[in-house]
Amino acid sequence: MRIQAFDHIDPADLERRQWHLWALALTVIVILVIGMGLLMYPAVFANPVVLSGATLRQIFFGFCTLSTLLLGYLVDRQIVISNLRKRLEEEQKRVMDIRHEASVDLLGTLPGLDHFRDRLAMEFRRASHTRQPLSLLAINLKPSRQLADTAEVQTAFGDAVKALTRKLRGGDSIYLFAPGVFGVVLPGADLYNAYQVVDRLADGLQDASGACTRFAFDVQVFNYPEHAATARELEEAINAFLPSRRAGSPQIETMTASPRTP
Repeated sequence: MRIQAFDHIDPADLERRQWHLWALALTVIVILVIGMGLLMYPAVFANPVVLSGATLRQIFFGFCTLSTLLLGYLVDRQIVISNLRKRLEEEQKRVMDIRHEASVDLLGTLPGLDHFRDRLAMEFRRASHTRQPLSLLAINLKPSRQLADTAEVQTAFGDAVKALTRKLRGGDSIYLFAPGVFGVVLPGADLYNAYQVVDRLADGLQDASGACTRFAFDVQVFNYPEHAATARELEEAINAFLPSRRAGSPQIETMTASPRTP
């Protein structure tokens, strides 16, 4: 059972405790000044002040009591600060665990490559019938050396997905191809509009990466009818972007977005 003598902290009581500490500290300072003055007075004015008997004992015990109270109050504040620091570390660890779990759950809810192919076939039929453009984005996240092979990679990728979903348009959709590899379908977006979306996504990814650069990223743009005439060609371009097919992949309009310089 934990001792609650120093753990109980009432936020409404902090201001009153602060005033107690100030009053105690000022009282001790005043007593020290008076005591020092009494000790130096005889040497300065050659008229000694005689303190004896009960008065001297009262002053002595009063000074010892005030010193003890000040020391005890300072020790109490140090224990409270230590407990607060320990609780803050526990809360930070709990928040990091929750963020990690949320990021893993978010990545697990993303549709995969099979759903992407179904959506691509449907959107391509619509684009070919209505003579509208269709753009695809392939996004590759590369974790930094500090995060590689750690649990923080999933947290960083989850933050990246949050940033991506905030920057996408209403009808756009995002898919998970492989760890750190994502695809985005942009219905009705020509090449110019696709690059505008890429600029927004790059801003969001840079914010998610943070000042410590948790990950780098690059984005490739595939467009119908600029780069491909059939859904099969678009799918092959995406397959070539996947890690298992990266070697010897054809180069279609590429935009490297890490790092960007203003």
